[in-house]
Amino acid sequence: MNIGLVLSGGGIRGVAHIGVIKALEEHNIYATHISGTSAGAIVGALYAGGVSWSEILNFFKIIPIFHAKKYALKKPGFIDTEKFYDEFKRFFPEDRFENLSKALYITATDIIKGKLVIFNQGELIRPVLASATFPGVFSPIEIAGNFYVDGGILNNFPVEPLHEHCGKIIGSYVNPLKTIEVKDLKHSYNVVDRAYKLKSAFDSLAKFKNCDFVISPESLSKYGTFDMRSIDAIFKIGYNSTIEALNGINDLQRLTL
Repeated sequence: MNIGLVLSGGGIRGVAHIGVIKALEEHNIYATHISGTSAGAIVGALYAGGVSWSEILNFFKIIPIFHAKKYALKKPGFIDTEKFYDEFKRFFPEDRFENLSKALYITATDIIKGKLVIFNQGELIRPVLASATFPGVFSPIEIAGNFYVDGGILNNFPVEPLHEHCGKIIGSYVNPLKTIEVKDLKHSYNVVDRAYKLKSAFDSLAKFKNCDFVISPESLSKYGTFDMRSIDAIFKIGYNSTIEALNGINDLQRLTL
């Protein structure tokens, strides 16, 4: 039976997905189909390419996200997303969806046309980069004349591509809504940011019912989108939360049969 794994966006909190994968493998649960967006697209692509969880974790530790050599020039963004291509080329020398060991679906947002696009064939690396292009920080990626940014803008939990292919679906959602107080809304941009996060969380949580099993650690809410210093802690939260959740299931076989 095909098992789907949907990986949400969440910035560096996406490292928790790696812990989820490690825990699932320790329980002999292996996804055959993966759908991911943003950070989930990066983790999902590497996993679909046969990269081990330890190598994926190391990738997040060593990739120079905020490096002077990657600053954007004459592009809308601080960081030039295109300059990460070579980092991924080492893992995907063929640069094709068809060369992956698992079926993969990557979502990205067409920033001009305002629509969500799902990539699952042909060129691989640019769609992955596009999906993880946090708007305003990273420059949009051009693919076939269209410009793409973060897939999480329109769908931060892309379970839809897995429905027709998988008998069971496991979800990993690493973008929990942080609890706040009125005093936290000091400025107009705080209100706008909160409204955006509410909409994203509402849409994502509504789709949990479409999964057979969901891991969504609330403790991740204390970590920022680019909190690079907390990679190990975030990984452990993903791993421990999954182990705890799996131990609470009386019949694990229901996830694989």
